Amino acid sequence: MPPTLASLVQHSALKLTVRAGEDHLDVPVRWAHVSELADPVPYMEGGELLLITALKLDAEDPEVMRRYVKRLAGAGVVGLGFAVGVNYEDIPAALVEAARQEGLPLLEVPRRTPFLAISKAVSAAIAADQYRAVTAGFAAQRELTRQALTDGPEGLLTALASQVDGWAALYDASGAVVATAPEWAGRRAARITADVERLRERPAPASSVVGGPDNEDRVELHSLGTGRRPRAALAVGTAAALGTAERYAVHSAIALLTLTTERSRSLHAAEQRIGTAVLRMLLAGEPDHARAVAGDLYGVLLDAPFRVIVAESVVVSGSASAALAAVENPPRVPSGAKPSAAGLAAASGTDGDPLGALAEIVESAAARAGEAVLVVPEGERLVVLAADGGAAVAACAEYATALEAARAGSAGRETAAGEEDELVVGLSAPAGPIAAAAAYKQAEQALSVARRRGRVCVEHEQLAAGSVLPLLADDAVRAFADGLLRALHDHDATGRGDLVASLRAWLSRHGQWDAAAADLGVHRHTLRYRMRRVEEILGRSLDDPDVRMELWLALKATSVE
Repeated sequence: MPPTLASLVQHSALKLTVRAGEDHLDVPVRWAHVSELADPVPYMEGGELLLITALKLDAEDPEVMRRYVKRLAGAGVVGLGFAVGVNYEDIPAALVEAARQEGLPLLEVPRRTPFLAISKAVSAAIAADQYRAVTAGFAAQRELTRQALTDGPEGLLTALASQVDGWAALYDASGAVVATAPEWAGRRAARITADVERLRERPAPASSVVGGPDNEDRVELHSLGTGRRPRAALAVGTAAALGTAERYAVHSAIALLTLTTERSRSLHAAEQRIGTAVLRMLLAGEPDHARAVAGDLYGVLLDAPFRVIVAESVVVSGSASAALAAVENPPRVPSGAKPSAAGLAAASGTDGDPLGALAEIVESAAARAGEAVLVVPEGERLVVLAADGGAAVAACAEYATALEAARAGSAGRETAAGEEDELVVGLSAPAGPIAAAAAYKQAEQALSVARRRGRVCVEHEQLAAGSVLPLLADDAVRAFADGLLRALHDHDATGRGDLVASLRAWLSRHGQWDAAAADLGVHRHTLRYRMRRVEEILGRSLDDPDVRMELWLALKATSVE
């Protein structure tokens, strides 16, 4: 504790006597200052014990003393020390009364006590308090380091909460609560995730102070990590502002957690290299070798059905991005996920790197659920192996749904000019290690469909459940169809027959002459003549099933809007 007026009064060598303000002696003293100015207020900072002899004051004038004391109290002076036996044998009654009215402590300083002794006492007490704070801070640092080495971040949080007499919480890169101490603080920590999200948007290192939920406490938030984007965040909740020792403890915790975070990044890079090797072996059809390399790190993932996720970042113009959202039907995503607040927040905070955001979200979800996930950057792609039905797949679905909702919300509104990166995801059906290559191909196929349809995420199982016709809505397919049917359209444009409509009717009736002719309202011989003309113009035989298939798909492609 810093020195107070009470501790100075109790100092046996100073022999100070309280003449006014007995109820306000517990205030801290920042410094002891001597001034004989009639108005020393411009030179005060607040928290001082002002020492005077009233050399230039009319200390017996009640009005002068009232104004003098009022200005001192307004400037934050915590006490007034008056030396008796110098200019006045006793403290004038006017000064005593003015001090009582303002509630300003007034101390009588005997002649044998020099002001220098009081200044030394204050200075020594402040130095002792600072020494205690530094000593306590070093002790806290040793304890936090010991806990971090033995019990990890959880142990460190427990020690930190004890040091600050409050609570502490650790958040991951997505803003989700990872650990709290004590356990009862989990609910409080969860209620300030919005503040953590705002902190993540600022370049690291960053910090902020927020009021606790329902004004429960004072919460400090600190970003963790050395990169531009925070890797995690620390929250410290206390009933009052932190003291010097507590501040040392918090800074030590930040340093230790940052080291842990950076070490985790190095371990993550090593794990990612192992994951890349495992993925390559699986795709090469070597599941036994992949399992041996995976070991305990990814072995659990290969013991149950998993899904392969292939994601790409595509560049679209701002106006095209909004238009894509209005083209397709409402999106379907795995597991029936719906947009959540967390998903929308993540979708809005990609920082121009949708693949990085997806990797961060999937890995955070897997870590919270305690499940293995394999995330491998592959050139301009991101490949993920995640447990079927697990938290990582659900997080991917939620993120995709949030992006779809954001696109749909921007449809119909003016968007900024320029280009932006957008995420496209393909998801395979559940598979095992033996079928990993097939699952990867499924994810690629789903990715291709998602890209063509302007969707964020397409699941391979959706492809078989839908129709092949939307796949024809491709510029290359339409160009082929237009080229194949152009001669027939040119013929019909001269008014010499309706060959395109006749061909469509005949193919739709599977070559049944009577039924097709009835649909057209012509005689079957007329229809036969028209089909011969089609063969002559195209130079192809309608008896060839491949020709009939190509013509039917060409007709469908030209009719797809």
